[in-house]
Amino acid sequence: MSNAIPTARFAIGEVVRHRLLDFRGVIFDVDPEFDNTEEWYASIPEDIRPAKNQPFYHLMAENDETSYIAYVSQQNLVADDDEEEIVHPGIAAVFDGFEPGRYHLRPERRH
Repeated sequence: MSNAIPTARFAIGEVVRHRLLDFRGVIFDVDPEFDNTEEWYASIPEDIRPAKNQPFYHLMAENDETSYIAYVSQQNLVADDDEEEIVHPGIAAVFDGFEPGRYHLRPERRH
């Protein structure tokens, strides 16, 4: 049995889409493994509840009605092939440029 930390498949700034639900977003943070509350985890229907031992991504997300922050497991994300920008009020504070599929971090946000 390996204790290796799973490798993140997506990077900060990438535009992704949820595999099961109808929303897309831009990644602004990554947790190597689940790092949210048990209450949040238990609120996910059991038949689609993801494993905890994988990367989880913080997204500035949008759907047809609104924009919001989402927390999504790696297994439920796919690369987004839509070349449109994400409409979210928080984007300008973190990112300063866009090209299809990717936002660029503001220089002051880079480590």
